[in-house]
Amino acid sequence: MRRSPLSRALLALLGLAVAAVWAFPVYWMLDSALLPNVVLQSTTPTFLPFGGSLDNFAAVVSDPAFVRALSVSLVVTLTTVGAALVVAFLGALAVSRFRFRGRSAFVLALLLIQMLPAEGLFIAQYKMMSSLGLLNRSLALAVLYTAAVVPFTIWMLRGFVAGVPAELEEAAMVDGLSRTQAFLRITFPLLAPGLVASGVYAFLQAWNEFTVALVVMTDEQSRTLPLWLRGFVQASASRETDWGQVMAASTLVAVPVIVFFLVVQGRMSSGLVGGAVKG
Repeated sequence: MRRSPLSRALLALLGLAVAAVWAFPVYWMLDSALLPNVVLQSTTPTFLPFGGSLDNFAAVVSDPAFVRALSVSLVVTLTTVGAALVVAFLGALAVSRFRFRGRSAFVLALLLIQMLPAEGLFIAQYKMMSSLGLLNRSLALAVLYTAAVVPFTIWMLRGFVAGVPAELEEAAMVDGLSRTQAFLRITFPLLAPGLVASGVYAFLQAWNEFTVALVVMTDEQSRTLPLWLRGFVQASASRETDWGQVMAASTLVAVPVIVFFLVVQGRMSSGLVGGAVKG
């Protein structure tokens, strides 16, 4: 059914309105991060950052705790993404290419595991990490985050691996390539969008996670960025809250996620669609 110009215009206006509702909090955060606290606490709100500066960002970045938390978050997140992709790819390959008893039940279990509330696992996770001597260690979070994201990433990659015929590798091997060369030159490029989509999911889960880190990382020196941000807000609230610095800190925590998403957005979309269709 072909839409009239009026209906298209109304849909466009509706889309712009929805986009504005979603974008305004982000804009307000950036605007507040550029303004001094005196302006933010005035009775007349300022919607444009006239007279703004980067002083709030400089104050946050100069905090040694921020640099330390940033390094911890980067180590935990990158370790989680790498480990999750390796384990999930091998699991997806086994589920898609091999036939074994209980295969369907295993795939169903991957989805059912996602229904378990994270809070119900806290005590077991804490006791396990404590018995291994891994409390307040980046490795503890990397292990727990990897275990949390692997079921969904296996399920996501399963559909994509199933869409790549094994005959492509066999044909490449007939042409003289080894199995490793056939995988790297033929199969891996076709799976790259699915791997990117799975990597984005693992990245977001590990970077933004708060509750598990709150239980496992009790030492101030081992805080991740979400824990540091909470401590920063609490420290600011103990005196006169400097909302400019709070917003600058929130912006700095969100920037890596936004940049990472923009870089891989195209491949992530094709990976999600491909995995859904070919499963």
